[in-house]
Amino acid sequence: MSLETTDSKSAKILCVDDEPNILSSLRRLFRAKGYQVFIAEGGREGLKIMESEQIDLVISDMRMPEMDGAQFLEEVRSKWPDCIRILLTGFSEVHSIIAAINRGEIHRYIAKPWDENDILLIVKQALERKYLFDEKLRLEALTSSQNEELKNLNASLEFKVQERTEALKTANEKLKESFLTSIKVFSSLIDMRGGKLAGHSRRVADIARKIAVRMKLDFNEVQDIFVAGLLVDIGKIGFSDDLLSMPMNKMNGEELGLYHKHTIRAEQVLMPLEDLQATAKILRSQHERVDGKGFPDGLMEDEIPIGARVLAIASDYDNLQTGSLVQRRVPAEEAQAIIIRSAGSRYSERVVAAFKEVFNHQNGDVQDHHEVTPKNLLVGMVLFTDLISRDGTLLIPADCVLNEHIIEKIILHSVSSGVHMTLKIRNSGRHV
Repeated sequence: MSLETTDSKSAKILCVDDEPNILSSLRRLFRAKGYQVFIAEGGREGLKIMESEQIDLVISDMRMPEMDGAQFLEEVRSKWPDCIRILLTGFSEVHSIIAAINRGEIHRYIAKPWDENDILLIVKQALERKYLFDEKLRLEALTSSQNEELKNLNASLEFKVQERTEALKTANEKLKESFLTSIKVFSSLIDMRGGKLAGHSRRVADIARKIAVRMKLDFNEVQDIFVAGLLVDIGKIGFSDDLLSMPMNKMNGEELGLYHKHTIRAEQVLMPLEDLQATAKILRSQHERVDGKGFPDGLMEDEIPIGARVLAIASDYDNLQTGSLVQRRVPAEEAQAIIIRSAGSRYSERVVAAFKEVFNHQNGDVQDHHEVTPKNLLVGMVLFTDLISRDGTLLIPADCVLNEHIIEKIILHSVSSGVHMTLKIRNSGRHV
């Protein structure tokens, strides 16, 4: 980059000499190259200019009355250490140059009379070096600032929960706006059809999330499973009203063929969305069976994504109660029994075990909690239920022991969201 076309136009040079003709020559020389030139006939006057102008480079004569060049440059070094200092001397006395170097820490010295090309080159190279050094410092400061911001952001977005949720970390306090908007839109499209599907996705998402937490899956897996629950029926968006309302065991071959395609269609709908790739895979495999008799790929056991194994149980449990799987509505207790009996054939035994824990946990904790507002939370309190944000994001899982950091985050979320919150707190010690 040429200084003559860019940096030289903004560079400020101060020339200090007690001889007006020398100052005139220097001003003419440097102004012709586009520099901003200031002149002073002595060190005191030069220091006053330094106090009012941001000078990049100083050229000072050595021999001057009242304050010689070494004294002047020493003052400049003390008060403006980043300013480049050049000594102009007609002396051949070595001790004068040594004094200027030691006291003023000069960049270069130039002997009188000077060669115009030499002095221009010296100034140009000195300014280039200064600008490169300043740019290095600026970039280092910017990098340091950005790293600190990133560190603070990560600290504000992540914290570790304790004991039974020690592996569970909080990620983003809220999903990206576009990501959340997509989920809400997709989920509501099916709910708008009404009938048996009304509210189905939200119930499935809630049950699936509870199962995933019981299995101690990591935060991202829990979140992906929860989102898959919200979008569980997105592939059915093109179904007719008759097909939507028909129990699966009453469908004929053609109707079953259409029904079996909804998982593939769900994956295709979500594939363009990068943040929903894991969700798309879960939805594709939600009707796979551990015995290999499911669809669309006939996967078995661990070939089936863990999220899909969880979603299968949560969805079927709700579908049994709404009459979507069989013609009659099955009571909750009977639906639980059907799920449990199918462990090892239709459903994963590991997931069924977590499913049983969810309902045993709920049935055993009646009247075992009280409600507390964020400002009244205390260290050591244990959450009775999951804390979910207004837009469906898991903030803190059930059974989390509150510490100062978590309480601070809850209060901050309550204030920033503008939502009046009450949290369900376990009455006694932590549930095990």
